Amino acid sequence: MNTLLTPLSFAGLTLRNRIVMPPMFSGFATPRGEVTDRIVEYHRLRAAAGTALVIVEHTYVHPWGRLSDTQMGVHDDGLIPGLARLAAAIKGEGAVACLQLAHAGASTTVAAIGRAPMGPTRMRHPFEKEADAADEATAGEITLTIRAFGDAAARAREAGFDAVEIHAAHGYLLSQFLSPLTNTRADEYGGNEQNRRRLHLDVLAEIRARLGPDFPVFIRLGAHDETPGGLELEDAVHAAIALAAGGIDLVDISGGLQGSRPPVVVARGPGWFVPYAQAIKAAVNVPVLVTGGFTDPRHADRVVREGRADLIGVGRGMLNDAGWARSAIAELRG
Repeated sequence: MNTLLTPLSFAGLTLRNRIVMPPMFSGFATPRGEVTDRIVEYHRLRAAAGTALVIVEHTYVHPWGRLSDTQMGVHDDGLIPGLARLAAAIKGEGAVACLQLAHAGASTTVAAIGRAPMGPTRMRHPFEKEADAADEATAGEITLTIRAFGDAAARAREAGFDAVEIHAAHGYLLSQFLSPLTNTRADEYGGNEQNRRRLHLDVLAEIRARLGPDFPVFIRLGAHDETPGGLELEDAVHAAIALAAGGIDLVDISGGLQGSRPPVVVARGPGWFVPYAQAIKAAVNVPVLVTGGFTDPRHADRVVREGRADLIGVGRGMLNDAGWARSAIAELRG
């Protein structure tokens, strides 16, 4: 029986346990998106506590996809040295280092990017009240965005990261394309569920074409919008199946358009995304990571023991206590 402390090997990686630091925005980057000493130490401390996999916070792949002026970037070759320092610090503490690649889409503002945001359709983001009205992405802009993800993944590999994660949750661009609430396009990227997940598959194919079949590629998938008219679990399961067939190595389950905000449909306790992870795990043959309010090591351990997920992302716990993994390991071994 697997436990939270059982090592896991997949896609050429070996994790020393099943504890994951999920991507959590630090707000410590420079206005150019550069890695700072604070970012390095923020991630290094949590790796040093015994965390097996550190997924570095959402890092924008193109200037049009930036969310704020304190967000990390991976859109320019000049950022590679700082990213390399960060990857080395994480790996030096025995953890696997993954960089999350993100595009904010309609979640951002004119002030952040210098132009109107880009969404799947003309829209205002239903949860990001500060966001400006977005224009519908043109075919050319979609092609540019796909290439930007591929370029960013290549930079992450050059910087020494062990894996990359495509951000397709929390109401950012790919999440917006998957949701029927925000994607009402009439072309091959909108309408039915196959078309709405096309951008995910095109981004994955571009990264695979750039990095080959063996470099680990994860996806953070918003499995449910929990908003009337939004994405339902069934469509997310179908998307996960298609992504696994396309070469995704791990599916990281979170919420959809509302991100880490408390679910609006049903009030639940810690581990609120576990039912979604369990449904997707039953449908794919790659590891499934789940987040969602985990703070109790024994609860996290139980989810793994029950086979409901393969890995547990501990966000709030690690945000509040850089040594959470160390304490959890001691408690479970005790």
